Amino acid sequence: MVLAAGLGTRMRPLTEDRPKALVEVQGRALIDHVLDRLADAGVVKAVVNVHWFADRLEAHLAARGRGPKIVISDERAELLETGGGLKKAHPLLGDDPVFVANIDSVWIDRGDALADLVRLWNPETMDAALLLARREGSIGFEGDGDFFLRDDGGLAFRGAAASAPYAYMGVHITRPGYADNGCEGPFSLSPLWRKSAAQGRLFGCVLNGDWMHVGDPQARDQAEAKLAGLG
Repeated sequence: MVLAAGLGTRMRPLTEDRPKALVEVQGRALIDHVLDRLADAGVVKAVVNVHWFADRLEAHLAARGRGPKIVISDERAELLETGGGLKKAHPLLGDDPVFVANIDSVWIDRGDALADLVRLWNPETMDAALLLARREGSIGFEGDGDFFLRDDGGLAFRGAAASAPYAYMGVHITRPGYADNGCEGPFSLSPLWRKSAAQGRLFGCVLNGDWMHVGDPQARDQAEAKLAGLG
């Protein structure tokens, strides 16, 4: 599932005439960066939720020249956030484990991050497996970090600590029904993750590469400069 329904308020003025998913980095829409990564990892169907400039996003997705096959989860009537969006999309996703991906992450991969996440995932012992990035050296991430990582891959939230070394970088694996017991309407996945972490069922692995959190125009410019440097 690709979470593409947000308003993109921090990305203004770039989102005054388009959804955040269609803001371009190096000539490619953010959502295409994500969908291409998923296609390369073997994903054949992606559910994409839409809200802000939904018609324009749907037209762009229909014109894509490669997979995965796109199924729309329509949130035009109400923006449901991450948990509510996953709950609404469950009937479209089926019951097998799924990637859930934000559209504001671009990364340079020196390994095979999504394959590492698949290898980590164990539905018997985990509720979710998160892809992480080292906070130091990331572009566009201004927080104090989200997680501590145990040797076995288990995650603990930063809590009262001044900082933590790892940030969630916008992709995880979970069961499609993980959010089914959440409230009606909009809600975040974060409280569910906190409960899972307390139960020892939240795990993660770290990207071998460079993460760019493209959340505002400045970060978009920095990401473009970083990617241009590769050429």
